[in-house]
Amino acid sequence: MMRLMAFLLLGLLAGQAAAAGLFARVDRTQLSIDETLELSLESQGSTVFGKPDLQPLEPLFEVFDTRQVNQLSSSNGEAYAITRWLITLRPKQTGYVIIPPLQLGDWRSEPITLMVQESLKNTESDQLAPIFIDASVDQENVYVQAQVILTLRIYHSVSLYDDSTLSPLQMPEALVERLGEPRTYEKTINGIRHGVIEVRYALFPQKSGELTIPAQLFSATTVTNGSNPLFGSRSGRSTQVRSPSIPLTVKRKPADYPAAAPWLPARSLTLVEAWSPEPDQAQTGESLTRSLLLKAEGLTSTQLPAIGSAQSPDLRRYADQPILANEVSGASLVGSREQREALIPTRSGALQLPAVEVVWWNTVEDRLERTTLDERTLNVADNPNLAPTPAEQPAATPLPAEQQLLWPWQLSTLLFALSTLAGFGLWLHARRQPAVQRALQPGPTPRSLLDDLRRACQANDSQATRQALDAWARQQPETLADMAARFVPLSDALDGLNGALYSEAGQRWQGEALWQAIQTLPPATSPSVEQDHSALPPLYPR
Repeated sequence: MMRLMAFLLLGLLAGQAAAAGLFARVDRTQLSIDETLELSLESQGSTVFGKPDLQPLEPLFEVFDTRQVNQLSSSNGEAYAITRWLITLRPKQTGYVIIPPLQLGDWRSEPITLMVQESLKNTESDQLAPIFIDASVDQENVYVQAQVILTLRIYHSVSLYDDSTLSPLQMPEALVERLGEPRTYEKTINGIRHGVIEVRYALFPQKSGELTIPAQLFSATTVTNGSNPLFGSRSGRSTQVRSPSIPLTVKRKPADYPAAAPWLPARSLTLVEAWSPEPDQAQTGESLTRSLLLKAEGLTSTQLPAIGSAQSPDLRRYADQPILANEVSGASLVGSREQREALIPTRSGALQLPAVEVVWWNTVEDRLERTTLDERTLNVADNPNLAPTPAEQPAATPLPAEQQLLWPWQLSTLLFALSTLAGFGLWLHARRQPAVQRALQPGPTPRSLLDDLRRACQANDSQATRQALDAWARQQPETLADMAARFVPLSDALDGLNGALYSEAGQRWQGEALWQAIQTLPPATSPSVEQDHSALPPLYPR
């Protein structure tokens, strides 16, 4: 009996000794080089401080994510602590790759051998992988500053938690605009239903030559069997997949493109005009509002130049701030620029408005295009509400010679008498005034005008803000249009204000953006040459 108890006691002690240590395991031992796996390191038996040394992994693996989980367990009525580290790895080479022993204090894990295969991205088996990314562009040869559409489709045949992320697309040599929100739908591939997350970008290369769209990293946590997110049970495997990089060839601006014209590579371009009231109702002294709308598919609104306006000595013109907007149409970005100006005829008769022309490059047909608004003749009628021109006064009857000699003496005498009376009156008025007289109230100062503008913006009062803004701008060294042209936040804030003032929908306006733009407005610089402040300066690439 004593021998049996001693044997059981020794077995228990041996079991406890065997349970203590650092244990390593992986979720799979075969994978492709562009896939990730999860390494689990677990310590049992006693409380351990610190974390395992992961430096031996760096020569052979990319280490993406490390999570630590602590829990208490019990066996045979005895409680013990379990600490688990979950590490996401991606191999750097193919063939047999060994996860080396890792150390935590005096404990060392056992090595694990993996079989890493070449990427199967173009094979049928890869299409059936749990998660993979397909990346494509609508064209691989593109003109500088022209639009390229990048489409990323993330396929997954397993359920994902809502913590999935896609790395931001950063390209220093290109402008990047995301086209709308990501789309989600389902697609069946080889009889297996996949969920699809589709993200599209509009890219505008700013430099000719060879350009590479970098790979994008998608991170997600897959839902494993037995987990139930509805009841707070979230156990899964962290997974990361990377899209392929895509090379682009960026072409220079064509040699036959006019040197003086802004470079506009677009898929399509339209130019239209609208009048209020109709131009055949023009009268002298009455305002006509002319709206010119330029829309280009494949360009942003900031790439569109200022549209030529009516120049005539018989027309007074008052231009409004241009309205810039971008919209997504189909699988492309469409930029628009709307210019409004008030035209006031100063005489009746026929007034000629010159033609308006926009030169651009058709990227679909690969040729030069010219979009034109024909010249227009305004037949201006007389305004019956205006006062008629005064008739010429009859010629004055010449005075006799005696009166011509007499009236200068009389006039000088009258002036002397009036000045004497005025001086005496001022002397009497001064005697009745106190010794110290209150100073006259000065006019509005720039500081008071700025305070009025601030209060109107904080009150979200669009009408009061517009009045205060005009009063403040009149005391500035440059016009409001010049300030908006050189400072984009101010231009955007003014677009919002104009939209609230003139929109038929009556949208509610918030003045915080405008006030912030006024506060951060950089001081004006004195340009060495005269520039067109109505639009961003054109970029002439190499």
